[in-house]
Parts: sequence; structure tokens; C-alpha cells
Amino acid sequence: MFEPLTQAVLYALLAGATIPLGAGLALWDKIHPNWMSGELRHGVIAFGGGVLIAAVALVLIPEGVALMPGWMALAAFISGGVSFFFIDRTLGRSGQSMGQLMAMLVDYLPEAIALGAMLATGAPAGLLLALLIGLQNFPEAFNAYRERAARSDEPAMKTYAPYLLMPLLGPIAAILGVLIFAPNPMVLGVLMVFAAGGVLFLTFQDVAPEVKLERRWAPPLGAVLGFALGLAGDVFL
Repeated sequence: MFEPLTQAVLYALLAGATIPLGAGLALWDKIHPNWMSGELRHGVIAFGGGVLIAAVALVLIPEGVALMPGWMALAAFISGGVSFFFIDRTLGRSGQSMGQLMAMLVDYLPEAIALGAMLATGAPAGLLLALLIGLQNFPEAFNAYRERAARSDEPAMKTYAPYLLMPLLGPIAAILGVLIFAPNPMVLGVLMVFAAGGVLFLTFQDVAPEVKLERRWAPPLGAVLGFALGLAGDVFL
């Protein structure tokens, strides 16, 4: 068990390392401020939305549904969407909006758990999955930082600091995947499908409305490229 546990920690840390990189790109907005806050921002948000939909359609749903009866999968999916509706509504009433951050974490953590479970069962594509998760985290962290910074008066580095710690959540989730979820595949399936419902709600509640930018090609193309990234991972896996 020691070898897959070590692999799970390293691979999850690799996948999480792109979180501070993505947030750092959003922090470093002096390159071309108008373009950063306009077309690039919308393009990256759309790319992240495409990746999130790909994660739902190609990873979370098919992998999770295969581990449980159909009625249980449907119940888990609806429960995820409704639960994140209440979470988003509660945050909205308190004046907080962390849709992008929530979407990133609800995508990243179940996939990190799944990564640990895959390695524990000897699946050969663990490194590829880790790379795919890392590529998802980059635009999602960029979007999450921009969203939070736009709604906060705190110094930029104070807003950025949590993103330096978030990569540590991945190895913790991967360890849970190795030790707890690998021996209980149905529980893992419920978690993945529940997360899929939450991701889909957040994609249309918080991500999609931010994509629209009149007369620009980058946002819709970014969504296509984001989904294509997920499709490539699914094909190679």
C-alpha cells in the first residue's frame, strides 16, 4: 500500500501545483491590463467552463454511474445540484460569491480522490489523470482569483495567499481515495456523481453568465477547447 499511497500524494500535488500558477497569472495583470480584464479573462472563463462540462460528461458521470445502481446515481446527481443551489444562495445572501472557487474545489477534490483510488487498484493512467486535473485547475484558479479580487477590498497578496495552500488539499483527498474510497467503490461513485450535479449547477449559475463578450471569438472558442481537453483525456485514458 505504501507505493500507491506515495504516488497518490505526488500526483495530486503535481495536479494542485497549477492552482497558484493560475491565480498568479490573474494577479499579474500588468502585461496588458485592458486585454487581461477583457478578452483574455472571458476566454479563460469559457475555457474553464468547457473543462468543467468535460469533467462532468467524461469523468465524473460515466465513472461514478458505473459504480452504483441507476436510481442511486440519479438521486446523487440531483442532490448535488440542489445542495450547491442552497450553498450558492446562502453565499449570495451574505454578499459573498465564490462560484468559481467552489467549482474548482468540487471538481478537484473528487478527482483527486478518484486518482488515489485508481492508483490503489493498479489503474495504469494515473499520471495522465493527474496532468488532466492540473490543466483543469489552471484556468479555474485564474477565474476564481479574478472573481474574488473583484469583490474584495483586501490587498492582492492577501487574496492570493490561500491559493498557495490549496494544492495541499489534493494529496489529502488522494490519501482518502487510497485508504477509504478504493475499498468502497459505491461510496466513491456517489461522491463523483454528487459532485457532477454541483459542478453543472455552478457552471450555468456562475461560469456561463461571465463568458459573454460581444463580438469576440476567444470565449466561445475557449469553451470548445476546454471540452476538447477533457475529451482528449478521456480518449487517452
